[in-house]
Amino acid sequence: MDEESVERIAARAAMHHAREASTGARRPGAPAPPARPAAVRNTVSGGSVHGPVIQADTISTVTIQAPAFPSAVPDPETWPVAENLDPVTFGVRPAERVPGRRAAPPYILRARDGDLDTALEQAAQDGGLVLVIGEPFAGKTRTALAGMADQLRGFRVFAPARGTDLRGLPALLNGRRGRYAVWLDDLDGYLDDGEGRLEPRLLAQLAALKAVVVGTMREDAYDACRAAPHGRVLDLARIVELAREWSPSEREQVFLAHDGDPRLADAARSSGPVGVAAYLTLSPLLWEEWWRARRADRHPRGHALVRAALDLARCGLTGPLPMDLLLKVHEGYADVTGLERESAEDALAWAVARRHGLLPLLVRVTGDTWRAAPILVEAAARHDELPAVPGPVWGCALETARTDPAYDYGEVAAAARAAFRRAADDGDTTALHSLGLLAESLGQGEEAEQWFRRAAAAGEARSAGRIGRLLAERGEDRAAEPFLETAAEAGDAEAATLLGKLLQARAERCFKAGARHGSPEAAQLLGDLRLARGDVDNALYSYLDAAWAQYEPVARSMGLIHLLWREHKVAEVWLRRAADSGDACAADFLDPLSVDTLERAVEFFQDDAERRGFDASNLGVLLEEHGRPGEARPWYLKGYEQGDAYGAFRLAELHKKDGDDAEAGTWYRKAAAMGHPGAKRAFGEAPEP
Repeated sequence: MDEESVERIAARAAMHHAREASTGARRPGAPAPPARPAAVRNTVSGGSVHGPVIQADTISTVTIQAPAFPSAVPDPETWPVAENLDPVTFGVRPAERVPGRRAAPPYILRARDGDLDTALEQAAQDGGLVLVIGEPFAGKTRTALAGMADQLRGFRVFAPARGTDLRGLPALLNGRRGRYAVWLDDLDGYLDDGEGRLEPRLLAQLAALKAVVVGTMREDAYDACRAAPHGRVLDLARIVELAREWSPSEREQVFLAHDGDPRLADAARSSGPVGVAAYLTLSPLLWEEWWRARRADRHPRGHALVRAALDLARCGLTGPLPMDLLLKVHEGYADVTGLERESAEDALAWAVARRHGLLPLLVRVTGDTWRAAPILVEAAARHDELPAVPGPVWGCALETARTDPAYDYGEVAAAARAAFRRAADDGDTTALHSLGLLAESLGQGEEAEQWFRRAAAAGEARSAGRIGRLLAERGEDRAAEPFLETAAEAGDAEAATLLGKLLQARAERCFKAGARHGSPEAAQLLGDLRLARGDVDNALYSYLDAAWAQYEPVARSMGLIHLLWREHKVAEVWLRRAADSGDACAADFLDPLSVDTLERAVEFFQDDAERRGFDASNLGVLLEEHGRPGEARPWYLKGYEQGDAYGAFRLAELHKKDGDDAEAGTWYRKAAAMGHPGAKRAFGEAPEP
């Protein structure tokens, strides 16, 4: 007998001892095999949990006849004994695989074990049928096998395959001195109308030989068979009903067992009305269905949606998660392809469907918030094939934890740091960058810089951009430039802009030096830089230096600066000079120098004014400047509605001209809120509305 059987028998004995002590009843020991009479006249007897089955005082003559067909039943002496039956081999669905653990966790005592033991004790004495019924996944098979191991110790057990002709069993067992049982899991499969099924006469023959038949049935199958002619044998059964939902005392037995099996502990905590047995059985089934759904021809988006909730829970976000967050995260799994084949609606419907009518993969909490089913979260800790949480998912988790008071950001950050370190040790350079960002978010500037430098050295362009910015902020422009250039070449727009500004500043210093030492080209280029940033006066001085040196290319620049001052005649001279020197750009400015009519100007802006706020506001300015403020007002409003703060500013100015200071203040406030500098200056002068 194996170690589990010994522990199980000891536990059940302790439970029954406590029951006997409280009731005064004495439980007899396992019955000794009775002496077999020489005659075939036997006493058929029994009792029932719900009522009599075959009355104990009924005496009948049962004639055992050899069958007229050859028997395919193996020699009874080769049948295994009840206490050595492997649960999984004899019908128990395996729980989730855990290294070092058996496929079926240790048996936990159920509240109906006492009734089952009584029925099996009586059947061991008198023969007959004991039947455990209940809802699917109630644990019927495991409970019945555990009861057999306890109460039918020493019985040899035959578990026939479906369709086996059972009529030869009585003749095969007749005259043998051993004790025998027949195990019929899902009994309804042995009650059909075919020959050799279990029916009342066959059961009576087996009972006359003190053989025990033990079976299980789902409640719906039991009800269906009771209404059918072939279900009359159920009238003779001792029935034990088993509930799927476990009581608090049954759950407590899990923790009293001190076995330490994590599958049992998780099931006892999380199964709820589903019941521990169902939870253990469904865990591997749900996990397998979800994991295989990642294929492009199955439910890839549904898989990714559930995975997003599962990974966020692994990050520490075990509370309700908004669907927007799940949708954002689920798009980022590089190893899941074919998302476009499944809509988000279909994916959600697949994820929330209850498997076997009991458990979904994704659970709605309240409103549009969700969480991964606990059965998946608990199983994830035991599955090595599940990839580590990707860095971007950790980023979303950290961002959520930082803004949601329901979570402890420090705890999530600590878990993220450990995950990033493991990934970095495995050669993931993006994890080095993530460690830098994490340290930065915690105010650990020196540590952040160290991580960014390591990541940049490993080729991480984002980290190069970070280092470049840090150095630029400290005034170390030359040291920042190579880092910014690396980031800019990788597509970092901010790094490219900052690098351009640094190079522009360096270029200006170089042009100043060149102009100071007599280079007219440097003087012109210095003027262009100054003009670009609005320093018109100093730009002119630089252009004049180049002109006095008779540097011909400066002619176009001189023409442009006079255009800015509306000195069209002077500008035309300079631009004509440049055009005659072959400057095509200058020639374009000459034809024409400005827009001739209001109508042409309106056409110029109106082309894009309907969809671009700048042009809408500019069109309003054009109309207002030509004495048409009423027509300008709707264009200013359109510009504001399209995000142009200048439109709001111009509306404020119109209201101020009209003497409506309250409305002007409202629009100044709106423009200032959008960042318009003129509105910010004017807002203090405008009366409060």
